[in-house]
Amino acid sequence: MAGDKATTTPTAHSLVVQGLSKNFGDIRALHEISFAVKPGEVVGFLGPNGAGKTTTMKILTGLLRADAGTAHIAGLDIRTHSREVRKKIGYLPENVPLYEDMLVLDYLHFIAEIRGVPRKERKSRIALVARQTDLTSVLARTIHELSKGYRQRLGLAQAILHEPDVIILDEPTTGLDPNQLREFRDVIKTIGREKTVLFSTHILQEITAVCNRLIIIHQGRLVADGTPEQLAASLDASASLEDIFRHYTADAGAIAEVEKETEVETEAEADQHPEVEHA
Repeated sequence: MAGDKATTTPTAHSLVVQGLSKNFGDIRALHEISFAVKPGEVVGFLGPNGAGKTTTMKILTGLLRADAGTAHIAGLDIRTHSREVRKKIGYLPENVPLYEDMLVLDYLHFIAEIRGVPRKERKSRIALVARQTDLTSVLARTIHELSKGYRQRLGLAQAILHEPDVIILDEPTTGLDPNQLREFRDVIKTIGREKTVLFSTHILQEITAVCNRLIIIHQGRLVADGTPEQLAASLDASASLEDIFRHYTADAGAIAEVEKETEVETEAEADQHPEVEHA
């Protein structure tokens, strides 16, 4: 629920975030957010535009450095083991960076090589991922020929090609038609049985179809964390996901109370767990 903190050891979870904060000049993008995600969880990471979702994801993937707090991926500190952590993460950003003049197959071979997939396993891994993401029919095309939907599929393929422990997806369903959405959901559900998936989207229907847990942030603060059923029960048994989202991101008074409670809990836990760093 809102204000809960990650107090488990990093090795017990694939992903542990502790007291993460980030400022951009006078703008506070993140304020001491904490959560933990186990293998086999597909977590919907929700919030209004500007809430801090992409900032969080960029910190977890090593593209940004946090001002305070830390995170562990597969038991490794992202600050002190950055190179090792990146090997364990698959990342699909909102705008997928692709090499337009490359063939799809050549691009996947390139990604397999730089991701350290053993040479003898590359062909089979590419074939498997191409089937999972339905890219088999376009492997011989150049990337600039691909539709938006196929580009998103290719972005997902490069994110899972090296079998990472943690998969971070930032608005991954943009540009997919209904049939592609259904296929994408199936892929994520399959991957999420063993991997940790953090999934950001503005399409609430995708959350109910794919995710078994929600984390909601607003104005850089974590305001809710739980299953859809738990969050609905805290409001009204008949509350929809839209109702939940509006409650936690539009009620300024409620958010102020959540922020106050979060600050108190952070101080109390820091006293109880002095080994947790708050840089």
